[in-house]
Amino acid sequence: MTTIETDGHVDSVADDALADDAAARLLAAYEQGQSFLFSSPRGVLLTRGVAATMSKTQCARSDLPARMQEFLDGAMEFGRRNPMVVGAVPFGGTLPAHLVLPEEVVRAEPLNVLVPHQKPVSTSNYAVRPVPEPDEYERGVARALRRMEHGDLTKAVLARSLELTSAEPIDVREVLRNLAMADPASYTFAVDLPRRGQDGTRDSYGPHPALERTFLGASPELLVSRRGTKVRSNPMAGSRPRSSDPVEDERRAAELAASEKDHREHAVVVEAVAEALRPYCAELHVPQAPSVIGTNAMWHLSTEVTGELRDGSTTSLHLADALHPTPAVCGTPIDRAREVIAETEPFERGYYAGMVGWCDAAGDGEWVVAIRCAEVEDEAMRLFAGAGIVPGSDPADELAETSAKFRTALTAMGLSRAV
Repeated sequence: MTTIETDGHVDSVADDALADDAAARLLAAYEQGQSFLFSSPRGVLLTRGVAATMSKTQCARSDLPARMQEFLDGAMEFGRRNPMVVGAVPFGGTLPAHLVLPEEVVRAEPLNVLVPHQKPVSTSNYAVRPVPEPDEYERGVARALRRMEHGDLTKAVLARSLELTSAEPIDVREVLRNLAMADPASYTFAVDLPRRGQDGTRDSYGPHPALERTFLGASPELLVSRRGTKVRSNPMAGSRPRSSDPVEDERRAAELAASEKDHREHAVVVEAVAEALRPYCAELHVPQAPSVIGTNAMWHLSTEVTGELRDGSTTSLHLADALHPTPAVCGTPIDRAREVIAETEPFERGYYAGMVGWCDAAGDGEWVVAIRCAEVEDEAMRLFAGAGIVPGSDPADELAETSAKFRTALTAMGLSRAV
């Protein structure tokens, strides 16, 4: 257990850091335990209250899109106009999805961040516990690489977690605001969940547990969006940490663009995404080569896949369910990669590496890969980050990559030292 301190100097956010518009007001209106927020380049979505919650049985991964449609059809029978579900779907099958019908839905144009800025959430100290310890994570990567030598595994995404404990409750609204301000091009989200251990306790008849835990993040990766018959997915795989030195930063971007290993890893993910979407699309466009894009913390190889739906009844959740999990968060082959993840990671992923988003009764919606994220419950925060392990990976490099990916949430917390 170690302790790290927040920055000693606290600056107030400049009045002109965020445009005073509808999007900014929605971000400010988020209330922990009462709201769902989803900010994307398409716009900001804020919901308030919970009219109904899909039951544990309804939210099992089997036939989830069909059960969601039945749920929304029922809402329309009760007079709701174009109802929607919002929430999160976990990585694995040990937890049900958490999907709710909100009382109120408010939308706005995308956030207009004039001056990217973060401020410390508080001045208290945080006890930090890495799970697993860094040296154990490297040993897990080495074991996965040895398994790849036998030929039954080509990629595994291995994650680690940081458990932070504060002396006082963590201010979720400030963390969320900082995430949105730090990288407005990312998909910033906040989903209210039951406390840990209560995720699977809801049923169709009894009371639902209070929503006293928040799953939030700033994901760079769009799993899929649907608008009418237009489909878009933006798979990412292959990355480098950003540098504060402009020359070094450009060198890292160029290195990523030229890396045969990263291009190979990226191609596997793009191929899997195209294969999953092709049965649903009359047309599908897959660029021949990726581009290099930057977030606040990382450079990524990125490919934008677009298509035209074959059948207008296919919803965004149908598409997301077909894609999840991609090799970008699991590996290949999927079943073998799941085995290695379960054997190696000493924690339950829960909603990390799952998907977060929304789907309305017309089938439109957006779903993002739940990465660069954390869970907050009272004084505790759990952060998650993973790295794609392929033949040729170096355990120390993969550890460094996860540390860089933690930077987004650590910056939002106002922590002065990278972990």
